[in-house]
Amino acid sequence: QVQLVESGGKLVQVGGSLRLSCAASGRTFNSYAMGWFRQAPGKEREFVAAISSGGSSYYKDSLRGRFTISTRNDAETTVYLEMTNLKHEDTGVYYCALSQFGDYGLDLLQRGTVDAWGQGTQVTVSQ
Repeated sequence: QVQLVESGGKLVQVGGSLRLSCAASGRTFNSYAMGWFRQAPGKEREFVAAISSGGSSYYKDSLRGRFTISTRNDAETTVYLEMTNLKHEDTGVYYCALSQFGDYGLDLLQRGTVDAWGQGTQVTVSQ
């Protein structure tokens, strides 16, 4: 079984930047896709971005250009979400997600088909 642990969420001001991290441990996969979702208060969870083990990435259209997803593979796999020019509407709980498929996993994650979730990290952007 794989465990996903997010970190990096905090209170920031509008226009600020933040980097979230998600460390994956436990079961490993030869290919995978990892991504980020977020849930604002009173709203449904939505897809933010995802990246595959092959290096392909995909973003929610409205976030492209402000958010950047990347990975690092050493003793464990870590996925990052770099967020810039933050807006109040970026406030929410950010969840890390994993698909056990590679590039196909990008499509699965976009559709909300997830094999593992993290516990979430709170991002609050103050006006």
